[in-house]
Amino acid sequence: MIEKHIVLEDIDPVMFYGVGNVHLQMIRSLYPKLRIMARDNVIRVLGDEEQMAAFEESVEKLRSHILQFNNIGEEDIIEIVKGRRNNDFVPADVVCYSMSGRPIKARTENQHRLIEAYGKNDMVFAVGPAGTGKTYLSIALAVKALKEKTAKKIILSRPAVEAGEKLGFLPGDMKDKIDPYLQPLYDALEDMLPQVKLQDMMERHVIQIAPLAFMRGRTLSDAVVILDEAQNTTPAQIRMFLTRMGWNTKMIITGDVTQIDLPRSQKSGLIEALEILHDVDGIGVVNLDRGDIVRHKLVTRIVNAYEKFDKERNSNESINKD
Repeated sequence: MIEKHIVLEDIDPVMFYGVGNVHLQMIRSLYPKLRIMARDNVIRVLGDEEQMAAFEESVEKLRSHILQFNNIGEEDIIEIVKGRRNNDFVPADVVCYSMSGRPIKARTENQHRLIEAYGKNDMVFAVGPAGTGKTYLSIALAVKALKEKTAKKIILSRPAVEAGEKLGFLPGDMKDKIDPYLQPLYDALEDMLPQVKLQDMMERHVIQIAPLAFMRGRTLSDAVVILDEAQNTTPAQIRMFLTRMGWNTKMIITGDVTQIDLPRSQKSGLIEALEILHDVDGIGVVNLDRGDIVRHKLVTRIVNAYEKFDKERNSNESINKD
C-alpha cells in the first residue's frame, strides 16, 4: 500500500469536491480500492499502486475540465473516470467559459472583428458605445491567455476621472477611493474566475488592477494589458501608457468617445491616439456601434436617443455661430 498527496493548485477545491462533497463521494465510489481523504486543496490517497496511477490520471483530467469550463457535473465525472471522454472539445468561437459554465464568445460581427484583431496585432483599440461588450470581451481574451499560459499576468487599468464626485470626498485610504472606479473590471473577472482563485491571483500580482497614474515608470512584459475608459485619458496620459509596452505583451485599449468626462477644454487622449496611430503596423482598430449592444434592449434606444439629441444640439450650435 502506498500513499500520495495531490495538490489542487489552480482550481477552486469546492468546485472539485462538489457541494457537500457530493463529487468527492462519487469519485470514492468509482475507486473502491483507494482510501481518499481531502482537506482544503490537498487530496490524500492510500491504496493499490495500479489504481493510484489511474486515480492520478483522472484527477488531472477532472482538473483540466474545471480549468477549461469553470464547471463540472456528475455525468462529466463518470465519463472522464470511466475513460469515455479523452478530451474536452471547445468550439473554435468560444473565448472562455463563465463561472456558470456559459460560453463567452462574440455575439456580433464587430465583436468577431475584435477577437480577430487581437489575434493579429499586439495592440488593439476597441471603440464604441456603452453595452457593446468591449471591456468584457477584452477581459475574456486576457483570461484565456492566462489559462493557456501565453501570458504570465493580466494588468487592468482605468483613469480615475470622476463624473461629478471628487475622490477626496470618498471615505477610506487610497485603495478604498479608487476601487469604485475599477469595479466594472472586478465584476468581469468574478464572472470568469473562481472567487478564491481570483483573490489568490491578485495577492500574487498575477492579476493587477490599478489606476492609470500608477503605470508611470513601469515596463509591462509577458502580459495582457487592458486600458478601459480610455476616452477619459489626456494625450499625455495615453502616450505614457502606450509606451509602457514590453516584450511578449498585448494591449487592448477600450473607450467610448461619446462619454468623455474630461473638462471641455481638454482633448481626449483616445481621440488623439486614434488620429496618430491608425496607420501604424501592428495596431488594430475596431469600431463597434449601437448594433453591437448586448445589454437590455432599452440601452440601444437610450443610445439612439442621445445620438439624435447630440446631432440636433450640434446643428443648432453651428446655426447660432453663423
